[in-house]
Amino acid sequence: MLEINPTNARLWARMGSRAMYGQAILDLAAARAKDLMIVSADLGRSSGLGRFIELYPQNFRNVGISEQNMIGVAAGMAKEGFVVFASSFAPFIGMRASEQIRMNMGYMNMNVKAVALGSGVAMGFLGNSHYGLEDVAVMRSIANMTVICPADCSEILKTVRAAAEFDGPVYIRLTGDANASFVYEEDYDFQIGKAVILRKGSDLSIITNGTMVYESLEAAKLLNEERISSTVINLHTIKPLDHAALNEVIANSKLIVTVEEHSIVGGLGSAVAEYKTTFAKAPPQLLLGLPDRFDIIGDHRYLLNYHGLTGPKLAETIGAEYRRQGN
Repeated sequence: MLEINPTNARLWARMGSRAMYGQAILDLAAARAKDLMIVSADLGRSSGLGRFIELYPQNFRNVGISEQNMIGVAAGMAKEGFVVFASSFAPFIGMRASEQIRMNMGYMNMNVKAVALGSGVAMGFLGNSHYGLEDVAVMRSIANMTVICPADCSEILKTVRAAAEFDGPVYIRLTGDANASFVYEEDYDFQIGKAVILRKGSDLSIITNGTMVYESLEAAKLLNEERISSTVINLHTIKPLDHAALNEVIANSKLIVTVEEHSIVGGLGSAVAEYKTTFAKAPPQLLLGLPDRFDIIGDHRYLLNYHGLTGPKLAETIGAEYRRQGN
């Protein structure tokens, strides 16, 4: 059984999110091969599943480049009692197969875990056709769906384990590329639907997930040098939201900042803003993420910097807004 420790955290970060997904599935299979099925739309090895396919060929099905059919096949397997993980690149599973996810996973409430590879702009030079910009907006609008975006490779391991034990449809959004940053070096308590407070501050709160967790922590360090104290919350589960954590943030923050590697329309920021409308009084919110447009291509790190989603640029933007609010 894989363990979260400093050595593994660094190794997994070098491997990246797709390879780590494969490692997590391989680790899971050792415990429950009898009821586990993995389905891929001709991206088995690109999903990091090469070793798993060699060791557990009876637990793997490649349906070809047909994500819509893949969800139907996965739902059929789930109907027979299997725990099913189905993966493809984010826009293809989250957008192309959205109708099948709505019907077979949402409406029929089948125990399928849809895994989106390369979400955000992690697909780099493959460009906008392969960027997962809108998937959270689509997936969280589907009834019965649970939506999770793990912070790093250690949390991918936690997410896969938790999703396998969770009875119901789950959308798992994997962000980041190889040679990624990491947040967790030691084991910790991970629960679907429960946020993790990584840093406590007294001035503002940064709510984030995926790759942006590390960048937000870096931003918080820089803001601290400007005497701006920041809470950083890893809200890995976008649906259902952790209302208890948000209640505390709303009660104790002068400014709420949401940071995500997703369009600023319909994602984490929108989910938090929607919840805030239930309060008579709530602090202002700054929504940071990818712009509502198709934009340039480039490698992952370049694109994060271009869109102002690196630690230093986040600190600059957040600090300016905090001061603009008169704090």
